[in-house]
Amino acid sequence: MINGSNICLEMIDQVIFNDVSFVFDQHQRIGLVGRNGSGKSTLLKVIAGQQQIDSGSVSIQKGKTIAYLSQDVVLQSDKSIVEETYTAFAYVADLLEDQKAIEAQLDTNPDDLDELLERYAIVCEKLLHVDQEAMRAEAKKVLMGLGFKPEQLDLPVANLSVGWKMRIVLAKLLLQKADFYLFDEPTNHLDIVAKEWFLQFLKRAPFGFVLVCHDRYFLNQLCQVIFALERGQGKLYVGDYNHYETQKAHDEALLEMQYKNQQKDIKQKQEFIDRFKAKASKATVAQSMVKKLEKIERIELPPAQPDINFNFPPIQQAGSVVLTLENVAHSFGEKQIFKNVSFEVQRGKKIALVAANGVGKTTLFNLIAQKLPLQTGAITVGYNVHYTVFDQDQTASLMLNKTILENITESCPKATEQKIRAFAGSFLFTKDSINKKVGVLSGGEKNRVGMIKVLLQNANLLLLDEPTNHLDIQSKDILLTALNAYPGTILFVSHDQDFVNKLATDIVELSVDGAKEYQGNYELYLYQKNQEIQKSAATQEFVPKKIDKNQPGPVAEKKVVLSSSDIKALERKIQKLEHEISRTENSFADLVFGTPKFNDAQKKLVDLQKELKSAMAEWEASQS
Repeated sequence: MINGSNICLEMIDQVIFNDVSFVFDQHQRIGLVGRNGSGKSTLLKVIAGQQQIDSGSVSIQKGKTIAYLSQDVVLQSDKSIVEETYTAFAYVADLLEDQKAIEAQLDTNPDDLDELLERYAIVCEKLLHVDQEAMRAEAKKVLMGLGFKPEQLDLPVANLSVGWKMRIVLAKLLLQKADFYLFDEPTNHLDIVAKEWFLQFLKRAPFGFVLVCHDRYFLNQLCQVIFALERGQGKLYVGDYNHYETQKAHDEALLEMQYKNQQKDIKQKQEFIDRFKAKASKATVAQSMVKKLEKIERIELPPAQPDINFNFPPIQQAGSVVLTLENVAHSFGEKQIFKNVSFEVQRGKKIALVAANGVGKTTLFNLIAQKLPLQTGAITVGYNVHYTVFDQDQTASLMLNKTILENITESCPKATEQKIRAFAGSFLFTKDSINKKVGVLSGGEKNRVGMIKVLLQNANLLLLDEPTNHLDIQSKDILLTALNAYPGTILFVSHDQDFVNKLATDIVELSVDGAKEYQGNYELYLYQKNQEIQKSAATQEFVPKKIDKNQPGPVAEKKVVLSSSDIKALERKIQKLEHEISRTENSFADLVFGTPKFNDAQKKLVDLQKELKSAMAEWEASQS
């Protein structure tokens, strides 16, 4: 459907693409990956027709439509949320605008009244053939899937944050029902609940897409093909992201072996030339060897990965209990965010705070960090505890007019410049780039600067609010290495499931009514939640009715005799229910607690188990 041929592009003396070619089929689901600066966003703009190229071509199959989501789109609107989303149906929106304009003209008693009335009748006739209610219902369904509540839909778009505006842009894009989509970091502004909805939506979607995403879990779940950009070249890998990493490592090992063999061959040829070029009898042979050497196409190795070695400065040991929360509650006006929140943070733990959308994870962080006044309950910081906070918005936490080195030095006065440069190098900042002004950095680069500041402050408790925002997969892996090596205690929030699973030693589940602690990583947390659901369903009994002694005793029920065909049908029903229960139980491994899909599965499991219990009772009665 999309054919890119020999695409070349150079920007500010940097080669972005050098003869990049590809063919994307309409129903393929392609993960577009590469390091920061490799040209992922630029390639999507090229395909969408928003970026000129120096040479080459991009062609799209005739009659096919492409929708493009940019990661830096800005939405300006004076409409309500639902009305702005409804403009995705461009044909209907144009008709409604025409209808409104004609009505305004009719109010002025114009001279061309007959002509206006005829136009008005045509517009109304077209609108009659459009199911506007169904379209509005679909728009609301997508908005609520992305985290909007029904009572929010009539609020003005202008009052929303950039993140929520991006959700409207995404909703409008999905409602266009294009043949193929280009998604540039669509999950950047989605919480874990909205991400799960979007993931399931894309799994069911009939269209193909190219997806730029820094979430390994998303890429593995959705993409059967990976297109990797590196050093101006593009290469296609069949399989998910894990398979791509394995194959890439194999390719790099093979390339390194070929490079070493070539270098050995070049060295031997050069030694021969140096030895015999001055001898008349061997001069011709030596000159021939020079020509052969010049014709060799030199193998180039990719830049070496930085040495990841985090030697943390010594930190003071805290008491065994680092942080205690007792019956903490918080409200904004009359709206209760959460209540009865109680849990302890033990020294050395790395605890992930998980919650459904809007429960108040950041609010709880701000209460712990004393950025908000405590309304109810108590928060006690343990003995000898020194904490530091990583905020979601690093732009507000950094000095934009100062360099990376200056920002870190001023925040970490005890850290030597050698230590700062070592950490900066591990976080992919070179000797030259460390002198860049922070204001010119990307969102991911700012986050890396902020994390270096946090790690070098000699704190023994880190409070991290979305530390993975804007980070690519390589940067997330580096951050994981650093945080796993960190000798102190961590309480963190992240919507990246893979990151949470690989870092957390414990999970605290925050809800409106309190907090519950689970030992183990994210996968174990999901397993324990599943076990709780099964236990609850298995022990659930009907509440016995109170017996009125004045009422006559129960009349013995007549035994129902089932035919052999009825019994066989009942046995088939039992077998089917048992299979469906098993399948539903297994599905919890892929679900996120608190999401609509999780709650639906939980309700379905309880209903199935009740139905099985009833069918078993009926079968046992037929056997007596």
